[in-house]
Amino acid sequence: MAKESMKAREVKRAKLVKKYAQKRANLLAEGDYEGLQRIPKNASPVRMHNRCSLTGRPKGYIRQFGISRIQFREMALKGLIPGVKKASW
Repeated sequence: MAKESMKAREVKRAKLVKKYAQKRANLLAEGDYEGLQRIPKNASPVRMHNRCSLTGRPKGYIRQFGISRIQFREMALKGLIPGVKKASW
């Protein structure tokens, strides 16, 4: 499990990105790079990091499902993810 502060930081970044998205787009279209310097660093979408929605794990993230590989495997073996089953050949 990730620390609650790390999860909260990512949520805060996501809110900032959403809040400043239109302003960033306008400043980039105008080529106003000084204006871009004045908005918060965390308003940049590049600074966001994908995390598992269940545990907050930052590595081994499966984008299609929004969870980490470990949680994906556990849920798939329990049959909680429809259409996914363990391969055997």
